[in-house]
Amino acid sequence: QVRLVESGGGSVQTGGSLRLSCTAYGYEYTSGCMGWVRQAPGKEREAVATMFVAYREGRDTHYADSVKGRFTILQDRAENTVYLQMNRLEPEDTAMYYCAAAPSNFCPTSMVVDFGYWGQGTQVTVSS
Repeated sequence: QVRLVESGGGSVQTGGSLRLSCTAYGYEYTSGCMGWVRQAPGKEREAVATMFVAYREGRDTHYADSVKGRFTILQDRAENTVYLQMNRLEPEDTAMYYCAAAPSNFCPTSMVVDFGYWGQGTQVTVSS
């Protein structure tokens, strides 16, 4: 059974930083597209960062324009863990953040991914 377990959400002020973690259990971590998707109240779900988890290192990383230059998706293959480092946070980043995974051969540049596995979500709140 595949489980994605997230942690690291919280409340920060504008300009602050947070790092989200997502550890995959029961998932073939050596390949596939993993990503972070957020949803704010009353808004559509938005993929903010995706990474193709390849053999040697993550490649094919993609970011939403709204977070480019501020967020970084990282991985620790030994720990089956993907991170989302979020810097220079803004109130508009307030949302529930979900880790997601798809057993595919690439991460599309469109960032439209048919994620088959989802974590439980972790809340990020940025105050002004």
